[in-house]
Amino acid sequence: MGAGTVHDASLGNEIVRRINELGAISEEPEKLTRIFLSKELRKAADLIMGWMREAGMSAHLDAIGNVCGRYEGDRPGMPCLMLGSHYDTVRDAGKWDGPLGVITAISCVADLNRRGKRLPFAIEVIGFADEEGVRFASTLLGSRAVAGTFDESVLNTRDRDGVSMREALVQFGLDPDHIGAAARARRELLAYLELHIEQGPVLEAQNLPVGVVTAIAGATRLAARLSGMAGHAGTVPMALRRDALAGAAECINVVEQFCRTDEGGLLGTVGYIQARPGATNVIPGEVSFTIDMRAPTDMHRKRAVADVVGQIEAIAKRRQLALQLDVTHENRTAPCAPWLKQQIAQAIEAEGFSVFELPSGAGHDGMAMIDIADVGMIFVRCRGGISHHPDEHVALADADAGARVLLRVIENFGPRKA
Repeated sequence: MGAGTVHDASLGNEIVRRINELGAISEEPEKLTRIFLSKELRKAADLIMGWMREAGMSAHLDAIGNVCGRYEGDRPGMPCLMLGSHYDTVRDAGKWDGPLGVITAISCVADLNRRGKRLPFAIEVIGFADEEGVRFASTLLGSRAVAGTFDESVLNTRDRDGVSMREALVQFGLDPDHIGAAARARRELLAYLELHIEQGPVLEAQNLPVGVVTAIAGATRLAARLSGMAGHAGTVPMALRRDALAGAAECINVVEQFCRTDEGGLLGTVGYIQARPGATNVIPGEVSFTIDMRAPTDMHRKRAVADVVGQIEAIAKRRQLALQLDVTHENRTAPCAPWLKQQIAQAIEAEGFSVFELPSGAGHDGMAMIDIADVGMIFVRCRGGISHHPDEHVALADADAGARVLLRVIENFGPRKA
């Protein structure tokens, strides 16, 4: 906030109240599930647009279902500082992941509007319709449309009920042939800023309510299949076995040990495994498993993936197992712009908190938005680091602290110097 501004202490209360109101919109009565292009998402969009208009913004739904609000600057038609996050959820979700960023941004604009304050730039708030990728197994659909990088081939993918994305867009009231209309040009944006729960335990361990994000870590996902020879558990001697599951176990251990001994923030996860034929008294002949590897820099991640793949290939060869290894997903690291990190740090310090920097291991819409704007992120502490779970929670004081920091960033925002 600018010098001499008296903060409206009700920001945190308003944010928590709206988090709860939005969290009640779900396709399941006892669980929060709000997926892309569902009727629940439409209901949520209407609620959010109402809040945007109350805050003094014009609001509309764009061609992919993103909720877009605009608060003009001291002259109409100026480039904007864009604030955003997503309003879809995973299945059986928490209330805070995504909506906290959208709702906090709206509350900050409402605070400016109450004081009749206009800035030398416009502010736009965007609620992205699909970040999680739950329905069509393709993430960041909302932000990719805005960034102009939406892959139209995904329109033909189908959800678990056999409904194509093209059909779902029509049912939602949108035209799948006009998704390009959601795209924005770089000249329209001064920067993209996102406030989000940390989704990890680091800020809690530091006893801090907010942090400055340094980068959104890139990720590589691999699908592995080891093929050996199934056989009777009682008749094939140990030395003659080509046990695909024992080989997979060794590979999984390599992933864990390699990442545990790395000092550069490398993360590796095997999240899925299936052994066939899957009988107690049969040596597994084929095993499929996944590998997810993330690091704060692309170079580090790519080197690590190459090293782990080399070790897996050596295990397969030694055990006489056929190996198929495919890259199923690759997202590059999105570094946060130093000039935005600096402005966020100044706001945090001015609010009386210690400045702490940390990377994001989870993906965010900024990974898509970096194609058309410099990106900055503010993390807000969440209880126990729990996310994508009903126990996800942000304390009222932390929601308020995040809002105060974001409001201060907005009011003191200076565009990047050429």
